[in-house]
Amino acid sequence: MPAGAGLKLNTNASPDPRPDQRIATLDLVRGVAVLGILAVNIAGFAGTIDMTDTPMLSTGAHPPSLADLVVFAGVFALVEGKMRALFSMLFGASMLLFLGRAEAGGRAALMQLRRLGWLACFGYLHYLLLWWGDILFLYACCGCLALALSRLPAWGLAGIGLGLFTLWHVCCMITSLPDLVLVEHLRAGTASAEQVSAAAAQLADIHARITHAMAQAQMSFAAAARDKWLTAPGWPLLVTLFTMGETLPLMLIGMALYKSGFWQGRWSAKLMWRAMLAAGALGAAWVLGLTIWAWSRHFPALAMSEVMAYWAGPEHLALGFAYAAALVLAAPHVLRTRLGRRLEAAGRMAFSNYLGTSLLMTGLFYGWGLGLIGRVGPAAQMGFVALGWAVMLAWSKPWLARYRQGPLEWVWRSLTAGRLCPMRQLPQTP
Repeated sequence: MPAGAGLKLNTNASPDPRPDQRIATLDLVRGVAVLGILAVNIAGFAGTIDMTDTPMLSTGAHPPSLADLVVFAGVFALVEGKMRALFSMLFGASMLLFLGRAEAGGRAALMQLRRLGWLACFGYLHYLLLWWGDILFLYACCGCLALALSRLPAWGLAGIGLGLFTLWHVCCMITSLPDLVLVEHLRAGTASAEQVSAAAAQLADIHARITHAMAQAQMSFAAAARDKWLTAPGWPLLVTLFTMGETLPLMLIGMALYKSGFWQGRWSAKLMWRAMLAAGALGAAWVLGLTIWAWSRHFPALAMSEVMAYWAGPEHLALGFAYAAALVLAAPHVLRTRLGRRLEAAGRMAFSNYLGTSLLMTGLFYGWGLGLIGRVGPAAQMGFVALGWAVMLAWSKPWLARYRQGPLEWVWRSLTAGRLCPMRQLPQTP
């Protein structure tokens, strides 16, 4: 669309491509997201869930270095939460794209439910066999709720999504205030004996969880899976209950953006630029304030989980949208480059790449592999991120030159369809 086009959006026009078409921009954004989310998840592979909230809970003999603190702050400010927001919005858009294709065969809702059901199975197995940080089960559950609202117009989806997102985060911010107040009293030296005792009890619980999680991560493959099954079989459901207030609204917003033509590049360039700059400015100001607060308080273990989950929510949405807008604007140029085509291929195989990085990283960090867990700080973790990026960019494009989709995408599609789907690429006609 030309840069001088007006700001008016034609939200009534159908944005759906042909059933056999892909939207290259969606794949490009998904490729960036699947690479970017590894920069966040790496802390969860290299440590326990509590150690992802702050670099101050190192199990080693030495405190975090300045480089560790700078890298942790940089990931928090630039990537953490923003990649999840991208993934969640993309998932909502992809659901509508799938529904449009399934409607061509007349089984849209049923096929989507089967697809989400199998995704939940993949997610639970991912948690049980590999890693506690799975999001697939969460996406399957939230996807079922989003499916019920998928026929609403763009303005309805956006309104419900923004409303739920705001309500959830405001309520959770209010309930988390006591922990933030406790941190301030401890920092100022004005905490009462009762507050000091409460803080000590919370820290003891955190260290007890770290001790158990570290012991579990050092077990053999089968023993770790058995321990998860016996001690926390409902963990994926618990994660869903505590995070759906962010994930479901983002899916609805992603659906609204799809119906408005955002992902397909149908917004005017002027509107895209204005929306990107406004959201980027808001998100940058918000996350800068949070980063300064957290840095000056040494990333307090008593409050960082609430800060990341709730107080950072507005900047997750704002910067996630700004990143999406920037990528949509850049897509026509980026997709013509070698790197852009490899990112697009990585996005087409995001499911395989997401689970593949879990297998690679748990093999490096867990006891059944090299056993590096707890021994690599945030700065050194970036080397493992670079390794994961290199693997994803290296194998995705050559694979797709021979096969129609990634290996796990093919399994998922075949299970959804109830038959073996074609796998090999059709020979090119001269």
